[in-house]
Amino acid sequence: MARLDGKTIIILGASDGRSMGAATARVLAREGANLVLAARRKAGVEAVANEVGGIAVACDITDEAQIEALAAAAVERYGRLDGAINYAGADTQASILDVTVEQLRLMCDVHFIGTALFFKHMARRMEHGGSLVTTSSLTAAVAPPGLSAYAGTKRGVDHMVRVAANELGERGIRVNSVIPGFTRSAMTEDYFALPTLEGAFLREIPLGRLSTVDDVANAALWLLSDESASTTGQAIDCTAGQSLRRTPTNEELMR
Repeated sequence: MARLDGKTIIILGASDGRSMGAATARVLAREGANLVLAARRKAGVEAVANEVGGIAVACDITDEAQIEALAAAAVERYGRLDGAINYAGADTQASILDVTVEQLRLMCDVHFIGTALFFKHMARRMEHGGSLVTTSSLTAAVAPPGLSAYAGTKRGVDHMVRVAANELGERGIRVNSVIPGFTRSAMTEDYFALPTLEGAFLREIPLGRLSTVDDVANAALWLLSDESASTTGQAIDCTAGQSLRRTPTNEELMR
């Protein structure tokens, strides 16, 4: 028997085959899950859904009605909802002296408010208990310059996970997050055009390798399966140990 037989799982943020969401979809499909894949643009997620035998739904994490409809679509199709993982994210960089209101609001809307509403509507549909997972960031564990808006909202989500886990435990719902390290994925691919970037990161990673989307997917599988039945309110570190050190400075990235 596969580890997720009979379980219905939502993955938000799986619109590119190179993404963490797509890697997670492949792992969960192999373990027997019924999958509902979502992204802001339905056309992008349909290819991944077809690959893993799931269904595709359009969902913008900044739109509460669409999040509620996503949870409803899973129950309508499969009769229940057992797990949901949120990979939706946006990126912005600015020093605290230069950050704009627009940048701050975008990070709050996508990472903080969006995650809270994701938890809200997924949990309401989990009538038999289940597992909620969201994505934190290495930047929430360290303090990299230029990322106050991005890292600040991710750090806020880590604490929200603890509060949600405390509240939802009586409903049999676990709530956790995954902390990816600097990972080659659809979102970060352009950074790798800088030839010195990978070496600069590797110097700060105890295990001497970058995290991969498959590392994150395997952590997600564990959190969404019954194997993590006693784990809630935690941030699972998939940084290959970089959270024990720091991120490279801009100067170090160039040499």
